Amino acid sequence: MANDKNASVDIPDDIKKMKFEEALGALEDIVRDLESGDVSLEQSIDIYTRGTQLKAHCEEKLKDATARIEKITKSSDGSLTSAPLDSGT
Repeated sequence: MANDKNASVDIPDDIKKMKFEEALGALEDIVRDLESGDVSLEQSIDIYTRGTQLKAHCEEKLKDATARIEKITKSSDGSLTSAPLDSGT
């Protein structure tokens, strides 16, 4: 389960405030920086750490979106209905 993996990652408040697309863009920038080889070892460690935090945040956002989508059901007349996430259904 993705949540178990993310439980060990401390996500800073600035990342928690990011929308999925912002976090994904920042993660892509980190990947580019690491692949370029133009950063020092210390910088690589720091940005790799931030990358793991961004990855965990993105995974959590995707998990939440999946849960919301799974709550959307088709009624017997074919119309779409949506149940609140905390409805227990």
